[in-house]
Amino acid sequence: MKKIFSVGVISLILCLILTVPILAQKVSFYANITAIEPIMESFETATGIKGEYTRISTDKFLATVITEFDAGKLQADVIQAPITVLDLLDERGVLSDYMSPVAEGYPEWTRKDGIQLFGIEYVGLIFNKEMVAPEDAPKRYEDLADPKWKDRIVMANPSIHPTTISWLVGLKENVFDTEEDWRDFLKGLAANNPMFVASFGPTPAPIESGEKHIGISMPKYIITKAPAPLDWARLEQPLLGTPRAIAVTSSAPNPEEAKAFVDYWLSNEAMSILANDVGEYVLAPGVFPPIEDMDKAEVIAIRELSDEEIQNWGEEFREIFDVY
Repeated sequence: MKKIFSVGVISLILCLILTVPILAQKVSFYANITAIEPIMESFETATGIKGEYTRISTDKFLATVITEFDAGKLQADVIQAPITVLDLLDERGVLSDYMSPVAEGYPEWTRKDGIQLFGIEYVGLIFNKEMVAPEDAPKRYEDLADPKWKDRIVMANPSIHPTTISWLVGLKENVFDTEEDWRDFLKGLAANNPMFVASFGPTPAPIESGEKHIGISMPKYIITKAPAPLDWARLEQPLLGTPRAIAVTSSAPNPEEAKAFVDYWLSNEAMSILANDVGEYVLAPGVFPPIEDMDKAEVIAIRELSDEEIQNWGEEFREIFDVY
């Protein structure tokens, strides 16, 4: 009887083992970057850890994360956002001080207090190469003020689009010699009557169709919109963009998986996926998007403007560009 009981117990235990699902390792990732599914899939294949990706728009990012964190309900193990957002979250105690050993291969300026910069959301001038010969494309930003581009330009609305506002101010602070020169450029650009759209996302479509010939936009669309006839202007001046950064949260439900995710994200393998598949400009040494001559371009990070600056400059650009 004792033997039968033991066998029965063993059978019951085996039954429970077979019927109760094994909890898979996972990591939750909050981000404002898009089109990263290939990295999430590659991470799971490489580590066996499932990545759960939640995209939050930049304008809602700070409020969403702080609200969850203050309520003790933040589910994110890892957070990716513009550097200013992460700085503010760090001040609130949301971020840990984890620095990935993989980051040691990145430039020194990309590392700060548990926050690692990995890319620059670069902005340039893209054009329809069936409508514009390479030699006719702008060589300097000032060329956009040439009357030959009148009614042929598309750009995100400079009165309401934060990244475009920051980019325009970045030109003043990093490219133009004097504020007078910069303001002359703005007036000339405005005089060319550009088409305004809500954000960078809609800028490629009118260029692809030939409705507009050139746009202030993101060179990554040359990759993501292929085989559309898009090319980028090889400017004598640097391309500008806001830095992208990543960090582990201080309350990460899965801290070890979070560290593994950041380590993988910063690897050449993951950054090559981001560059090759998405066209992003990354800071991993020697990794560039497969856009002709982009490895020769100077790409610099500009500062993120405060909300007050965005509002004030937006109002000024509304008057300059006559946006009502």
